[in-house]
Amino acid sequence: MDYQKTTLPNGARLLTRAVPGARSAALGFFVGVGSRHEAAEENGSAHFIEHMLFKGTQTRSAAQLARDMDALGGQFNAYTTKEHTCFYARVLDKHLDQGMDILSDMLFHSRFDQGDVELERGVILEEIGMYEDTPEDLTAERLSAAVYKGSPLARPILGTQATLAGMTGESLQQWQREHYRPGALVVSLAGSFTREQADRLAGLISGLEPGPLAQQAPAAYRPAVTSRKKAIEQNHLLLAFPALTYLDPRREQLMLLNSLLGGGCSSRLFQQVREERGLCYTVYSYVADHADTGLLGIYAALGKEQEELALDTLRGVVSDLADHGPTQEELDRVREQAKAGLLMSAESVQSRMSSMGASELLYGRVRTQEEILAAYDAVTREQLRQLAGEIFRWDQASLSAVGRVRPAGEYGRWLGR
Repeated sequence: MDYQKTTLPNGARLLTRAVPGARSAALGFFVGVGSRHEAAEENGSAHFIEHMLFKGTQTRSAAQLARDMDALGGQFNAYTTKEHTCFYARVLDKHLDQGMDILSDMLFHSRFDQGDVELERGVILEEIGMYEDTPEDLTAERLSAAVYKGSPLARPILGTQATLAGMTGESLQQWQREHYRPGALVVSLAGSFTREQADRLAGLISGLEPGPLAQQAPAAYRPAVTSRKKAIEQNHLLLAFPALTYLDPRREQLMLLNSLLGGGCSSRLFQQVREERGLCYTVYSYVADHADTGLLGIYAALGKEQEELALDTLRGVVSDLADHGPTQEELDRVREQAKAGLLMSAESVQSRMSSMGASELLYGRVRTQEEILAAYDAVTREQLRQLAGEIFRWDQASLSAVGRVRPAGEYGRWLGR
């Protein structure tokens, strides 16, 4: 094991991994709460808090925070998902102490000034507007809302204009106090650092008061069809099937199946839909997995006149894979791609920090490089054929369409409803 894990008395976990020869260090604070931990009326709180932590602390204004970050010449950023939030930085090793101070100050001493809340509310509303202007994102958002209807996974990470309107500095700070518990916190450090700096980092989080952890409401995929007319040039289609949770031991099988289906220029979708038939410019597949559910999506953007032939081609590609599985050449290719990607990412201290933190948060342990490589090596053609047959069931298929599209009922009939 080439990393160290320390679980503090308050439940916070600290992961450290020294990288010989590195001149920088990457530090991440992973908090196991996201938009699915919000009540309906709180929708958008986790993401709003992510923004507010950059708006000033008890001792630093937002401008001072920005100056302090830039003075280190490093990178500071954050993101929010449906299941966790992450604040991270990468700095030269000589600036690590200052980087730790800035991130911990943001997380534990942000001020949530009401004036800043009003300003940032406007910024987030503009961010929501960007989704409306990005049909690819809008199609995916509408799919989630349809297949996870009635659960927090159906709600957008950014919230809505209505839910954001009711948020105040006090309510956001209270939400953070209730959800940013040390038991939900994983701190990950990789790169060049000293033992004294690791101990100091542990000290920065050891004083956090423990408390009950946020519970998440269960979610389950249910097939659905949704369409929205929008005056744009292309139709944006997203075909989806229920897939695996991220806790499923077959996750490496799913990654390889997704890769050979629509993960690159040699994938079946790219070759048959774009290269051989010229039906679209963009076509790919992806996996969106959660603790208790997941889906595999197939996205294509194309002209309205190409839609029917494109959908029939998608059906043929998916059905053939479900019936016959991949060839040995396909399996060997995507396996090598996955292994190469894993090994090359390990050369980045940022990737090492991120993979350690996310793995500990999601799985309760750090999955080693050797373990993942062995899992890829163990995948067989028959396993992928069986998994494809399990996933690609047309009675469970869903579809989201945005553009000059048909009514949802017509797409439903295409799916056999």
